[in-house]
Amino acid sequence: MFLLSPANIGGIRGSRLMSGLMRSDLATRLQTKGAPLGEIFSFVSGLYFRGKLAYSQKFAKVTDGVRPVYVITASAGLIPYETVVTLDRLLEICAGDVDITNEKYRGPLDRDANTLSDRVGTDCQIVLLGSIATPKYGQPQYGQPLLEIFGERLLFPAEFVGREDMSRGGLMLRCVSSGVELAYIPLAGATRHGTRRPKLARPVKKAAAEFIVS
Repeated sequence: MFLLSPANIGGIRGSRLMSGLMRSDLATRLQTKGAPLGEIFSFVSGLYFRGKLAYSQKFAKVTDGVRPVYVITASAGLIPYETVVTLDRLLEICAGDVDITNEKYRGPLDRDANTLSDRVGTDCQIVLLGSIATPKYGQPQYGQPLLEIFGERLLFPAEFVGREDMSRGGLMLRCVSSGVELAYIPLAGATRHGTRRPKLARPVKKAAAEFIVS
């Protein structure tokens, strides 16, 4: 199961999308009947969230009617990525700070995480695709918002250490393309800061086949 950190709708793309002036299919749907939260955040965030969403859709393995991918929100707890939201609902769930001292964030998050923990039991691995070096989701000394609920079941990709967001997004998209899943390690007690990793090498383009005409 995967938990995805949210996109920031206050950036350039988010502001354009919500302004009512942008002409696109996504903007029109958001202003009228609504659009899936995962699609909205993929547009707002670009490569990073798009990578997280594609990766989680590819490798999630939860069954028994439990949704396998949830998005962490600022004020509405955990929401399935496919949930359709209107502009008003988007503004509502993104209102406030993602801060463990903010009860409007912690209350819904703790509620949904506890419910999810009870549903999936002790055998399910919960993988956090998001910030691992800040107190927002799992830093022990700041209250352990997810760790204290999921404990050793809460994992993250070891390859995230030392990578910036764009590099993580690109890495996950490559995993989707290759079908090779990343290795996960427990968040509890893990080293979350490391030497900055080099940029991902550009994919090698396959040489065009040569055809000999006889």
